[in-house]
Amino acid sequence: MLSEQALTALRAPIRFDAELAGRRLRFESTWGLFSPREIDAGTALLLRHVKAAPDADCLDLGCGYGAIGCTLAALAPAGRTLMVDKDFVAMEFARRNAALNGLANAEAQLSNGFDQIDPARRFDLIASNIPAKVGKELLTLLLHDAHARLRPGGQLYVVTVNGLREFMKRHLREVFGNYDKLKQGPHYTVALALR
Repeated sequence: MLSEQALTALRAPIRFDAELAGRRLRFESTWGLFSPREIDAGTALLLRHVKAAPDADCLDLGCGYGAIGCTLAALAPAGRTLMVDKDFVAMEFARRNAALNGLANAEAQLSNGFDQIDPARRFDLIASNIPAKVGKELLTLLLHDAHARLRPGGQLYVVTVNGLREFMKRHLREVFGNYDKLKQGPHYTVALALR
């Protein structure tokens, strides 16, 4: 049986620093969130290839504790970054991490995909580390909704496990009319589609 002290330590936020897209950021996370102790390999690969204009309005779709969203907010200080996730614990930590890094241009909101995002809001850049297990139906909805919410010339960056690479290639070409494989690593593929 664990001591009360050990249980208290497990309940404490997990803290770590990471260098993402040339920016040093600090994060707090907790057990139960995706990759709570470090930036996962897929997110790290995605963030090595994202290019955001300084005034870009960005969306981190399925943000978890906000690694992608905080990085986008740091890269685009004159724009606004929205981080969304369907997990209320993730929202709390995404908000906390935006504040921890002094990113006043970042906000976090509870939303399952696009369903709670203001329908009039548009983005210059949407980025997502899409979980492999969300199902092809939700993936299809996310791609169509991302296309509808991007401004002309907007960019959609996605990283997926390699098992979804062909699905993403086919559907990005179908929905966006284009597909660019930016990087394929041993486990993940980063793709870009333009509106």
